[in-house]
Amino acid sequence: MFATLPVTALRTFEAAARLGSFKLAAAELAVTPTAVSHQVKALERHVGFALFERVPRGVRLTDKGARLFAGVHDALLDVAQTLDALRAAPASGALTVSTTHSFAALWLVPRLGRFYAAFPQYQLNLNTNPEPIDLLREASVDLAIRYSRDHWPGLHAACSLQEWFGVYGSPALAARPAKRAPSLVTVRWRDSQLYDQGWLDWCEAAGLPAWRQPAALHAYTEEHYALQAAIAGQGLVLASSVMVSDSVAAGTLVAYRPEVRVAGAAYTALCAPGRERHPPVRAFLDWLRKEFEGQA
Repeated sequence: MFATLPVTALRTFEAAARLGSFKLAAAELAVTPTAVSHQVKALERHVGFALFERVPRGVRLTDKGARLFAGVHDALLDVAQTLDALRAAPASGALTVSTTHSFAALWLVPRLGRFYAAFPQYQLNLNTNPEPIDLLREASVDLAIRYSRDHWPGLHAACSLQEWFGVYGSPALAARPAKRAPSLVTVRWRDSQLYDQGWLDWCEAAGLPAWRQPAALHAYTEEHYALQAAIAGQGLVLASSVMVSDSVAAGTLVAYRPEVRVAGAAYTALCAPGRERHPPVRAFLDWLRKEFEGQA
């Protein structure tokens, strides 16, 4: 049944397609780029159509190549997971999750005790590199929790947690009536439009246009710094309902004008298609989905 199946060529094609480069595929497979090219050409002769198009920084899948990649990737992943399940000692009881430093510090890590209590056999490694990771190419990262209003074509979206924004302060500061614009705390990422626009939207919804010119504006590059500044009484902070939830529960921050809210984005758990079936990833996603539902 499988006598004529070009297994080596298919494995080589999967690596080249996932990494978008013959050179990177060669490094992963410990062969030369020329060997990768020969295997891909042999597979193209076997199937009778082109699998890749040449682009300036590598290669790009054709439409038929993309369809073949989806099938081959899933099939190889199933084989790898079956082998892991049959081993006396599974190859890996660990998973790696990529997310932002602030989401890890303010939301994920405080809840991980419940994950370990439910799944003590698994070890979770956090990757908090601020640069987005290409989950289709980076095999060392199992899944990512990303923050955006965007959709993620080509990736499996397992579950999402929607947020909204409000203004918070220390109990003493939030209880103080503000006849003039108080000191404000905000977040300045490389793209700070979300928080800048959020402040404008909140001031408009609250009927406080004068606050657009605060007495002082303290800007931080990460949400957890901004929340710590607000807890210390440095000003009122515009904060995500997700990020601020534990501080509100602890009473270190309280909502100022809690009836005024503005729309935010969502935290979405993503992985390469098929990766969600890997036992540690499946366990983590099941747990995360319940945590998201509880937060909502």
